[in-house]
Amino acid sequence: MTRDDRTTGEARPGGAPGARRTAPDAAGAAPPLVELEDVGKDYGTVRALDGVSLTVRAGEITCVLGDNGAGKSTLIKIVSGLHQHDGGTFRIDGEEVRLTSPRQALDRGIATVYQDLAVVPLMPVWRNFFLGSEPVRGRGPLRRLDTAAMRRTTREALLRMGIDLRDVDQPIGTLSGGERQSVAIARAVHFGARVLVLDEPTAALGVKQAGVVLRYVAAARDRGLGVVLITHNPHHAHLVGDRFVLLKRGTMAGSHTRDRITLDELTRQMAGGSELEQLGHELARTPAPGPGDGEG
Repeated sequence: MTRDDRTTGEARPGGAPGARRTAPDAAGAAPPLVELEDVGKDYGTVRALDGVSLTVRAGEITCVLGDNGAGKSTLIKIVSGLHQHDGGTFRIDGEEVRLTSPRQALDRGIATVYQDLAVVPLMPVWRNFFLGSEPVRGRGPLRRLDTAAMRRTTREALLRMGIDLRDVDQPIGTLSGGERQSVAIARAVHFGARVLVLDEPTAALGVKQAGVVLRYVAAARDRGLGVVLITHNPHHAHLVGDRFVLLKRGTMAGSHTRDRITLDELTRQMAGGSELEQLGHELARTPAPGPGDGEG
């Protein structure tokens, strides 16, 4: 499937409650699924975000890059409804919003997968897949979990994303880090997410496992989701990203589309660019004085 063939990110049947279809704007094009414009956030006297803008479109991956303390976590919390922004504009499907809880974000089709994944390691894969959304059968005192349906649905949902686990009954804690991230992505897709926010999904993984996760990130994109990939790794970002937002100390250090920036330039900007050059000059060895230097 090419990027032009992707869907427009409309909520699928059985998707998140309250998820709305994307209405065309005045020019006939669908507005971004999520758009932040000059957003700011204060924690007391600390300015955590200042003038940050972000665009997330259906079938695209927007990468947010920055070192620790750059403001990535604050940005995630605003998009996921955990914290409210103090300045600027937050739009979903072109409509200005102010989310007051993660439940509201989920109802609007925004699912966030945090780095710790919030799984129960000793529970089987299928139980974690439906955690908090378990289907039941029967009525009254005969109500019970529909375990057969959960096992079957989990296996089918994973296969649709290209994930072929040995056994969905195995404890999720026995899976590799990449496999657990992939299950979390498949879960968000299954429950109707239109925007998928991934918090450093490859941070603690080796090269092979990171590649596994990036393939499933691309698979979510190809299913028409808008993806926000939070990372500090420019190589991973450039492999899959369509848009790149660089944060530094809570402010915008750069905003680029894929056709406007190379991996080398993205890496240079992520690493500090001119600051590194200045540091190199400061750390350069001073030639030792030779015989006769300084003598009359």
